[in-house]
Amino acid sequence: MPDLPAGFLDISRALPHNHPNWPGDPPLTITPGARMAQGDSVNTGVINTSTHTATHVDAPWHYADDAPTLDQVPLERYLGACLVVHVPPGEFVRAEVLSGLPDPLPPRLLLYTGQPARWATFPEDFMAVDPAFVHEAARRGVRLIGTDSPSVDPLTSKTLDAHHAFLDTGLLIVEGLNLSGVEPGEYTLICLPLPLSGVDGAPARAVLLPAGLMP
Repeated sequence: MPDLPAGFLDISRALPHNHPNWPGDPPLTITPGARMAQGDSVNTGVINTSTHTATHVDAPWHYADDAPTLDQVPLERYLGACLVVHVPPGEFVRAEVLSGLPDPLPPRLLLYTGQPARWATFPEDFMAVDPAFVHEAARRGVRLIGTDSPSVDPLTSKTLDAHHAFLDTGLLIVEGLNLSGVEPGEYTLICLPLPLSGVDGAPARAVLLPAGLMP
């Protein structure tokens, strides 16, 4: 197996037993299956969790019944040039964050809003995304937005305005990234959701490589 390139960054959240999930969703549990200590030939485990656990992608079907499920989203949408942006504190990621950034932008935009690398409890107070930001990012050529927050909409939102802005513009969503310690700038994103069929989303392993570098 080749060595990882210099500057390789894993931006996925670790998945310990009982990792906290969205309120109402079951926490991640990993229970024993077969055990060699009990006479089985191998050790196995059984995973139970939400499709929106930790670092994950939202398929458009998550927020629109007539939209594509995850298996209908081309994998290459999650791979390629991206820009990491540090967002100043606030309730929402506003369109003004894009001021001074290139126009057009790379196809993928990742937002560090200050979330820590690990969640001991589910973060109920986090920075959501203003729909106007989504529309302006789309105008500048962005096709995917990732955030370190657990959702692009506030915890108590019933209308899911940001999700519907993504639907209107055709942008994809990645949530729950671990961008703690990642410097702003250009990178190559490799985000690989589990290849589940007919689903609304899936946990993903996401990494950053130096800009322009693909393995």
